[in-house]
Amino acid sequence: MSRAGLQAATAKMRGAGVPEEAIRVFEHAYRRLERGDAGTLADRELEPVRDVPRAADVAAAPDRAALDAAVVIKLNGGLGTTMGLSRAKSLIEAREGHSFLDIIARQVLALRARHRVRLPLVLMDSFRTRDDSLAALARHPGLAADVPADFLQHQEPRIRADDLRPVSWPAQPELEWCPPGHGDLYPALLSSGMLHALLDAGYRYAFASNSDNLGAVLDPGLLAWFAAEGLPFAMEVVVGTEADRKGGHIARRADGRLVLRETAQTPPEDLDSFRDFARWHYYNTNNLWIDLRVLDAELRRRQGVLDLPLIVNRKRVDPADPAGPEVIQLETAMGAAIGAFDGARAVCVPRTRFAPVKTTDDLLLVRSDLYALGKDGRMERTGGGEGALPYVELDPRHYARIEEFERRLPFGAPSLRDCDRLVVSGDVTFGRGVVARGAVRVEAADGAPGRIPDGALLSGAVAVP
Repeated sequence: MSRAGLQAATAKMRGAGVPEEAIRVFEHAYRRLERGDAGTLADRELEPVRDVPRAADVAAAPDRAALDAAVVIKLNGGLGTTMGLSRAKSLIEAREGHSFLDIIARQVLALRARHRVRLPLVLMDSFRTRDDSLAALARHPGLAADVPADFLQHQEPRIRADDLRPVSWPAQPELEWCPPGHGDLYPALLSSGMLHALLDAGYRYAFASNSDNLGAVLDPGLLAWFAAEGLPFAMEVVVGTEADRKGGHIARRADGRLVLRETAQTPPEDLDSFRDFARWHYYNTNNLWIDLRVLDAELRRRQGVLDLPLIVNRKRVDPADPAGPEVIQLETAMGAAIGAFDGARAVCVPRTRFAPVKTTDDLLLVRSDLYALGKDGRMERTGGGEGALPYVELDPRHYARIEEFERRLPFGAPSLRDCDRLVVSGDVTFGRGVVARGAVRVEAADGAPGRIPDGALLSGAVAVP
């Protein structure tokens, strides 16, 4: 049955014009699933990592030659559906009327001007984010470079969990397809021609990160270290906190190689251990450094397949229909390439380089007075802070969607500079100039809508009438 399933899936991909490089990667993942690969990494296979150097200890003086051979790649395929969006998440306002892409463009232009280098900005888009995102970048004069501005991520068929055949869902055919995880970066660079375009133009080093992480600015000191050490691949990591319990952490296999483990790769019996951020200690930022020459050689040697650890993502074909068939998405993580290259390294960076926005909880932090936006586009922590950000948990019944979030915060985020923890339960609207201090729990009394008055100082438990 699965042989017929693979044939049907690859025929569907070819019919949709999916490149052969992506089809080979899918075939490889499908056969691993057939052989019983559950896409899990058990505790017994792993050891925590303790010997990661700090960025401050390894960063070198900027190397202009390396900078002129560098490219910034931003993953920009996300629609922000968890926040109720149907367009590129990078186009929503991050701060002061500027979108994520606006700020990223400012960051790149400032680096170019300061170091007098080419430094192209390249997006990995999806079909649904491409047009709007390129139009947004076109509004920034001087951003064009000597390579294309973007390339497209691939798509693959979702397969039924019962017979491993591609699912058919005529009511919404788009639900028959999915992206193959951000590990698709590598085959997409190859199949699009972007990898060869970069190499042909003299680019060697790529700094790749998510477009929703404004702390991920190319660091000239880290690039100089990466180039001087002759590294093939490096991952920026941070010391874990409570907020990272669902994030991917690095570990070491018995053979000494580093590996990235994500939530979806953790067996149920190990989930309590996975959430132990003190044990696993170092968490992936998805800020990655890649030697493009080494990547090209490895892709050639492996016929376009890096053989990254599998992620088996099980869902219902239609999230709104619990009676619909269960489907499997075969995914990989781009950070998992840390285990694919001999000599790959991790480097521990300050929290200022890791401020991803996955939910409106995260967006509240980015829009708050914890940060100031510089003329060079850098999101600087105010007051010299570099430690863990406050823990924020907004009631998803009332804040999960961006329009609900903004309606309940009409004057922007409350002050969080002296806040350790902010938990909001119920339908609460914030007035102007509200300050949160210490550990704060806000709850709407009796579950009814409530409003925090202008200028309120919040601390401890707060019942909102």
